Amino acid sequence: MSEFANAMEVFKLLDKSNCRKCNEQTCLAFASKVFLGEKPLDQCPVLGKKVLEQYKGKQKKKMTNEAYRESMLTDLKNEIKFCDLEYAAQRVGGVFSKGKLTIRIFGKQFSIDSSGNMFSDIHINPWIAAPVLGYILHCKGVPLTGKWVPLRELKGGREKNGLFVQRSEKSFKQIADRYTHLFEDLIFIFNGEKVKNHYESDIALVLYPLPKVPLLICYWKPEDGMESDLHLFFDSSADMNANIDIVYGIAAGIVVMFEKISMKHGVAL
Repeated sequence: MSEFANAMEVFKLLDKSNCRKCNEQTCLAFASKVFLGEKPLDQCPVLGKKVLEQYKGKQKKKMTNEAYRESMLTDLKNEIKFCDLEYAAQRVGGVFSKGKLTIRIFGKQFSIDSSGNMFSDIHINPWIAAPVLGYILHCKGVPLTGKWVPLRELKGGREKNGLFVQRSEKSFKQIADRYTHLFEDLIFIFNGEKVKNHYESDIALVLYPLPKVPLLICYWKPEDGMESDLHLFFDSSADMNANIDIVYGIAAGIVVMFEKISMKHGVAL
């Protein structure tokens, strides 16, 4: 049986009483949740067993985050098949040789062929692979400006900034506060470069997760009763060399990697 085509198809099955027994304000709101796979149809107490049995195969199953990332990665690999990798090399700051496009991720080589097969010295997981493939597809090859800006100043960044602060900046700060060798490892493992006099921070470090999407990390140590602070900045060209989802994904991926590294070192987060 095919899935519900839209929320109205679900809504037609309901009694439209807005009884709120499903914990939604209206029957239409409940119908939308059922259509999106966020609530099962049997949470409506009014529907009889016959109706539930008849339509149980039509409800969409909600994807896990892992399944969603894998699905997105599959779609990107399919898009790569139609991408001229030799031409793309000029845009993305890479080289094309022997049927493969090679760029540097954190200073380490990452290659991809026209079938979407990836080759790298670093571990390739969906957190990193998806933004990299998106970058290859969408990068416009705009030169770096050297002007550092917060995510909210990039196109589409204002809408994502709240989540970005919570999941990337605050999580990164928590790691930096407890993982005393963080910045040394950023330099050693990920080819980070120390820079000076950025926003009067105690530590300023630039990473190159993608050739044309550098990331500036600024960390202020706790002092005179003030808490520590950490902020991430991007070159102002980032929204032209990668869309906001790619920029957000790269930052989130770095945080995930360092959470895992810190746990291996026995640092409790």
